[in-house]
Amino acid sequence: MSNGSSITHFLLLPFADTRELQLWHFWLFLGISLAALLGNGLIITSTACDQHLHTPMYFFLLNLSLLDLGAISTTVPKSMANSLWNTRAISFAGCVTQVFFFIFFISAEYSLLTVMSYDRYVAICKPLHYGTLLGSRACVHMAAAAWASEFLHALLHTANTFSLPFCRGNAVEQFFCELPQLLKLSCSRPCLREVGIIVVSSFLGLGCFVFMVGSYVQIFRAVLRIPSEQGRHKAFSTCLPHLAVVSLFVSTGIFAYLKPPSISSVSLDLAMAVLYSVVPPAVNPLIYSLRNQELQDAVRKLVTGCVSAAIHCLLSSAKGSQCRS
Repeated sequence: MSNGSSITHFLLLPFADTRELQLWHFWLFLGISLAALLGNGLIITSTACDQHLHTPMYFFLLNLSLLDLGAISTTVPKSMANSLWNTRAISFAGCVTQVFFFIFFISAEYSLLTVMSYDRYVAICKPLHYGTLLGSRACVHMAAAAWASEFLHALLHTANTFSLPFCRGNAVEQFFCELPQLLKLSCSRPCLREVGIIVVSSFLGLGCFVFMVGSYVQIFRAVLRIPSEQGRHKAFSTCLPHLAVVSLFVSTGIFAYLKPPSISSVSLDLAMAVLYSVVPPAVNPLIYSLRNQELQDAVRKLVTGCVSAAIHCLLSSAKGSQCRS
């Protein structure tokens, strides 16, 4: 792919020009990264270790947390390093890697959210068939399909983008190597292959969106038919976290990529990129844990166990004996 361009590196958009604001950006992104690492790490560990959470809903939530960690780890560390060392450069190979993994993690998350909407649909609309339609093998197959299909999707987009010649400079107007901003640097007209990939991706994205909307229409109809208010409240509680995550993810992504050119600006594009790429991985664990008592109990049990083990280890060390895991 490097033969398609003589560019050896790209220049990313800085968040600030002054040294003080650059350091503020570093510490802000560091805090967001640590929050995402802590929240998603607790969900992954809790769902993996607690037998009560070995259900389809938490299996998909574990996969979502893995994708969130991957997405934020693809863009934020390089931006933090550039602010800390007062530089803008990213190598050509680094940009290729960033584009591939960002598309992969973001699109796989979108596909997984679609699968999770199906999980909620079956749980509420067809509860008697839940164990049959969403057995362990079916869940693994659906998650694997989401990961594998989006891996291929990211590979096609990345290969197509970096096979184009870049003759309009190497300054990317974004804090990471974002696909639309890179295409602006290309001097070639859109070819049939590129248009085909974009059209297929758009249809798949629209199909997933229509599927999620259709699932929630059926869910709301089923919930409104529940006679007891307590039953309706419980059903809504299982759907609200997923609906909130989907709304945040889809609304920021749509506005970032489909907003009118008349209101487009560098600062607005930068802010929207942060909203759809950096904020969700840190906020999603909080959204899913706020109204989920089972997850809260599992996290509390995990934290309590870790604290107890640490205290026991310290006391044992003070007495001269060795800690045992």
